[in-house]
Amino acid sequence: MKLSVIIPVYNEEATIREIVNRVRALPVDLEIIVVDDGSTDGTRGILESEIEGKLGQVIYQPLNRGKGAAVRAGLERVTGEVVVIQDADLEYEPEDLLDLLRPIEKKKADVVYGSRFVSGKAHRVLLFWHSVGNHFLTLLSNCFTNLNLTDMETCYKMFRTDIIRQIHLEQDRFGFEPEVTAKVSRLGCRIFEVGISYSGRDYSQGKKIGWKDGVIAIWCILKYGLFAR
Repeated sequence: MKLSVIIPVYNEEATIREIVNRVRALPVDLEIIVVDDGSTDGTRGILESEIEGKLGQVIYQPLNRGKGAAVRAGLERVTGEVVVIQDADLEYEPEDLLDLLRPIEKKKADVVYGSRFVSGKAHRVLLFWHSVGNHFLTLLSNCFTNLNLTDMETCYKMFRTDIIRQIHLEQDRFGFEPEVTAKVSRLGCRIFEVGISYSGRDYSQGKKIGWKDGVIAIWCILKYGLFAR
């Protein structure tokens, strides 16, 4: 079973080499699709000289459009039976992808989310209010999807490719997370959660999600969970 890994990247010159190498080391049939979302630091130079055509495919967005737009661009190139999103910032451990893949390989699941809140694995202790926001958004999303997810906002979302291609995605930025969750729930998919480890960054280390993204997430939960019904 071939796994396609989409890696959206924006200004991650310090981490892009390591994340690609760690994904590449996974013992599975694999393709890597890096989507550079208009980086303005040295990321593009690294992709052009070290990664493109050697370790994976690279798509260059002319402008910074956001994670959702980058994921859509990556999905157009996917050839694997399973696809997953991998952030480039080293908050998530690529080795955990093997655990996410297992329920799909066993034909038990169509979609698997990696939860930062049900795992017995190591977690960095950081950003209380960010955690509260995540729990609130997950609870609000669950109210409209009738799911019992513990981590709707997780980066690690793995899909059977035929499932994700049934969904018309619209959101360009972090509204992708509640949008895809609402739309997957309406397909009646078998959704699993798997505990993952997490080493979160703080804002001084380049974390990009802020309170405005939380407001947009609330709007998207209502738009796709309530008003779409």
